[in-house]
Amino acid sequence: MTNTQLARARDDASGEAADPVLAGLADDLDAGFVGLVRAYEKVVYSVALRVSEQPFDAEDLAAEAFLRAYRALRGYDAERILALRPRTWLLTILLNTWRNARRDGSKVPMNEAADPPVGGPGVEELAERHESLRELGVLVRMLPPTQRVSVVLRHVVGLPIADVAAVLGCPVGTAKSHVSRGLARLRAMYAPTTDLAPPLAARRRP
Repeated sequence: MTNTQLARARDDASGEAADPVLAGLADDLDAGFVGLVRAYEKVVYSVALRVSEQPFDAEDLAAEAFLRAYRALRGYDAERILALRPRTWLLTILLNTWRNARRDGSKVPMNEAADPPVGGPGVEELAERHESLRELGVLVRMLPPTQRVSVVLRHVVGLPIADVAAVLGCPVGTAKSHVSRGLARLRAMYAPTTDLAPPLAARRRP
């Protein structure tokens, strides 16, 4: 049975159309990998940009994640490739690469500090559109690692909480807790910056 026939057989069994990116990978790894990168490079780079302490490291992090993905795919048969959930799989590789880099090159402790008191509402909405709010993007990078990743995956990338848990390798309830604590910390950090905004704006007036 060819890879295309295998994909069609999986379609018939599941009642769902096969992912054309995965079908391309199963047919021709090198050509299909170009399609995989094109389909997911934006989301991979977006997460890399937000989890990296130094934004200029994001391109290297994303490139290393794709390289590791390619090396892994070389050992996969067609059936395993067709069973992948590519976005979740790639983000798992990205975050494992990021964690390894931190462990090898950073002396920053990985333990998370105690949660701050919950401040005002609205951080969830801000997090979802914080590409236009540079200061909130900076605050996201100040979160403890697990909380940072959880908030980015849930409210920037928009992954369902089950997929966030899959990427983190933890139960769904634990993933929800990480997201909630991260948002609470963001509220506490963001509130003082918004309190300062009017005086600073007033100083800039001619």
